[in-house]
Amino acid sequence: MLIQIFSLILHFIVGLVAGTCLLRMYMHLQRINLSSSGGNPLAPFVFSITNWIVLPVRRFVPAIGRLDTASLVAAYAVLLAKHSLLWIMAGASAHWLSLVTNAGFELVSVILSSMMWMVIGYALISWFIAASDVRYFFAQLVEPLLRPIRRVLPQMGAVDLSPIALMLLIQIAEIVLHNVQMQVVF
Repeated sequence: MLIQIFSLILHFIVGLVAGTCLLRMYMHLQRINLSSSGGNPLAPFVFSITNWIVLPVRRFVPAIGRLDTASLVAAYAVLLAKHSLLWIMAGASAHWLSLVTNAGFELVSVILSSMMWMVIGYALISWFIAASDVRYFFAQLVEPLLRPIRRVLPQMGAVDLSPIALMLLIQIAEIVLHNVQMQVVF
C-alpha cells in the first residue's frame, strides 16, 4: 500500500514538472511572451516549477532554432529518473534499455495529455470568460493546433467543432502510441 501511495505521489509530481517543462518548450516554440510583465499569467508558475532543472541543463544543451531543447531534455530526464526510481524499488528486474524506452514513450504520452488538457481548458474558457489574459494565453497555445483542422473541417454555423476533432485525433494518437509501446518488448 505504501509503495502505491508513493508511486501515485511520484507520478503526480513528475507529471507536473515534466508537463510544465514541455509547456515552457511549447511556449518558446510558439513565441509566446514568457514574462509576467507581458501579460502572461502562467509565466511565474512555469518558471518556479522548471527553472531548477531547465537552467542547469541549458548550460550544456543549446537550443535548436526556436526549439528549447533544454526544456525537452529536462522533461525527459525527470521521467527517466522516475522510471529508474520505480525500477530500483521493484528490485531492478527490468533492462536499462527498457527504462530509456519507457521514459521516451511516457514523454510522448505527456505531450499528448498536455495537448488534451490545453484544448479542454481553451474550450471551457472560451465558453465562460469573455476577454482576459488567461483566454488570450490559451488561444496562443491552442489556435496553432486548431488552424490546420479548421482548413479541412467544414464550418457548422456558430459551432466550432475543431477542438472536438483535435481531441479525437489526440486520443487516436494515444491509442497508436500505446500499441507501439506494447510491440516494443525488451
